[in-house]
Amino acid sequence: MNYDWAELKQGSVSPADAVALIPNGSRAFLHGGAATPTILVEALAARQNLEALRLYHVHTEGPMPVFNPECQGRIRSVSLFTGAAARTAIAEDRADFMPVFLSDIPYLFNTGRLPIDVAIVQLSPPDKHGWCTLGSSVDCARAAFDNARIVIAEINEQMPRTHGESFVPFSKITAFVATNRPMHQHPPEPESEVEGRIGAIIADLVEDGSTLQLGIGAIPDAVLSRLHHKRDLGVHTEMFSDRLVPLVESGAVNNRFKTVYPKRIVTAFCVGTQRVFDFIHDNPFVAFFGSDKTNDTATIRRNPKVVAINSAIEIDLTGQVCADSMGHKIYSGIGGQMDFIRGAALSPGGKPIIALPSTAKSGKISRITAELKPGAGVVTTRGHVHWVATEFGAVNLQGKTIRERAEALISIAHPDFRPELRRTVAGLRHFRFD
Repeated sequence: MNYDWAELKQGSVSPADAVALIPNGSRAFLHGGAATPTILVEALAARQNLEALRLYHVHTEGPMPVFNPECQGRIRSVSLFTGAAARTAIAEDRADFMPVFLSDIPYLFNTGRLPIDVAIVQLSPPDKHGWCTLGSSVDCARAAFDNARIVIAEINEQMPRTHGESFVPFSKITAFVATNRPMHQHPPEPESEVEGRIGAIIADLVEDGSTLQLGIGAIPDAVLSRLHHKRDLGVHTEMFSDRLVPLVESGAVNNRFKTVYPKRIVTAFCVGTQRVFDFIHDNPFVAFFGSDKTNDTATIRRNPKVVAINSAIEIDLTGQVCADSMGHKIYSGIGGQMDFIRGAALSPGGKPIIALPSTAKSGKISRITAELKPGAGVVTTRGHVHWVATEFGAVNLQGKTIRERAEALISIAHPDFRPELRRTVAGLRHFRFD
């Protein structure tokens, strides 16, 4: 059969008619990141006869009226990784948070441990053979699409067509809405002086031939912008954004020494501006896979010199990393931090790095603390932490005692807080300094 999109899109239905097919009491997965199907989200929030829908998702982009108070009782959000839009609803007990490795989410869907009845996704249009793609976000959407009984899709003519395990059959779609709208964009953040210093410190740790894992944000961007003089870099990551594109164009990234999918960038999703969406569109140099594959520690470790750069909200003087909450207040999630920190540690010549500014709230609070706040989640254990970097330097905690770790971390804390940190730990036996 020859699929002709010009003819197929005549079968498009209204957003209201599409979401009307979602049964009450069902479990639905919502596509996230730049692939958030906003037109279906808005229709879902407007559906007044909907009851007891559990909506599973990672971070989302764009307007999210399903998190509003008026949807309480009809829609219950369950964040598998929380974004800004869901934080208030979680804090007010109108939504839930599930701590889970991003690599484990496909397993939950595939095994029925977390059964998915409906997948609400955004896709690129089908080719002549009837294959759409999951576009900018394959991550856990692949498993949700495969296991859902009902698939409701926004088919957007501006969704990039991506390679790897992104392909899904048009024939499985229950109902779709045809659109032609820009993707949700996430422009790079301006670089501060502190972030620039951290970026320079981490860039010095990156050797030629390294395999990179970097997330989104000012610090990863600061690192990427300082790697153009490096050679033969590879990329095996959970996600990437705009600042990777110039590194590919300059030739610094060529994936020459990668073992897993050599000569190709491997990722689960991407966010950014139109520049990155143009870069991934129909580009066989970039391969998208489910997060159970990109974040598999056994796979990550096979690449050489993996440099994994991940952020933290705070770190205590023993090396415990909190990256998902501010005390009891949920901020983000576990994501792939542990997967890549461990994978990099096991990689030949690998360097797992936790990067964070030394202070928060305009210098009023130290992010390096004697102990984590009550309720803070330990995303990465002190046994897994190696490199920690702030604007005052980088230290490697591997092989250090509790006392030695405290000394090392205090050395890269903000100078204003170093005396206080030393006083705080002076009376603790396992911290006692000579």
